[in-house]
Amino acid sequence: MNHQKLVAVLAALSFVLSLFTGFILSRGSAPEGGAAKAGDHPLLIGLSLDTLKEERWQSDRDYFVQRARELGAEVLVQSANSDDTRQIGDVQALISRKVDVLVIVPRNGEAMAKAVNLAHEAGIPAIAYDRLITGCDLDLYITFDNKLVGEKQAQFLLDTLPAGKPIRLVRIYGAKTDNNALLFKAGQDAVLQPLIDSGRVQVVHEDWAADWKPENAKKITNAAITKAGRHFDAILASNDSTAGGAVQALLEEGLAGKIPVTGQDAERAACQRIVAGTQAMTVYKPLKQLATLGAETAVSMARGRPVIANAATPNGTKDVPSILLPVTVVTRDNLDDAVVGSGLHSRESVYGAAK
Repeated sequence: MNHQKLVAVLAALSFVLSLFTGFILSRGSAPEGGAAKAGDHPLLIGLSLDTLKEERWQSDRDYFVQRARELGAEVLVQSANSDDTRQIGDVQALISRKVDVLVIVPRNGEAMAKAVNLAHEAGIPAIAYDRLITGCDLDLYITFDNKLVGEKQAQFLLDTLPAGKPIRLVRIYGAKTDNNALLFKAGQDAVLQPLIDSGRVQVVHEDWAADWKPENAKKITNAAITKAGRHFDAILASNDSTAGGAVQALLEEGLAGKIPVTGQDAERAACQRIVAGTQAMTVYKPLKQLATLGAETAVSMARGRPVIANAATPNGTKDVPSILLPVTVVTRDNLDDAVVGSGLHSRESVYGAAK
């Protein structure tokens, strides 16, 4: 067994042991389903979201709440509208409601360490959902393999563009405050850096899109066009929102469909752009699976039951027990199977009524 796998196994075993010695002794257990109890009140899960402005997070919320209710728990949902101070206030409000477990989608992984500490002071376990929270004794991290997402985005461009020819690339990163953006970049770098070093890939422009906003990605693309003219070969955008902003800038220059643009999240608008030919790919992350697992895990932790992690992720304080789910590259060729077939979007919503 290699060192990485050994660390993951030990972390998982340690986590299970902590559940038995910590949560069971302090929180007790409740029967499956029905009128689940934690102590003497109905089982409550606090869900603190960075934002609900993006379609993706609305889906996560709905899937999460549905599964939690099926398991006999209620979910109190707060959305911080991409404001760190507000998110801390949301967490404090959830703690005051005496939730049994706290699930956080942080805007800023570093800032939300305070939220985890506040939860622990109140005896409440904390789960980071999709985005890592750093610098704290986080109980669990549930996400996709985000470094792999970046690797797949970069590799797609290398496989799509003419082999052996120099590549002039525009790179649009996500929000600096989101640890996932760093992981996506790290995955992209793992593929691209040797080619950058050799001179085959030239990054003509790069920047971070604050809060993942498409308007910020559009500004970055506009700056790239001003700097390099029409002389670049692809845009490596880190998610579908930033891809949307890039495509809008390309549309205004008559370049949409001529320059491949990457993305991820398989948002409906991105799938429509793939059908139209203005976005080359996205990465499908099974959100329903993640949200369902997140709800099931939160209920298990609240009841003092063990949760098995399949990996460990360093957050600056500890190797956080982590559950990592796989991802799939989506293009026009497999959109039906990967996205429509999964039930994420209907065929009509992606292709239009004529299809």
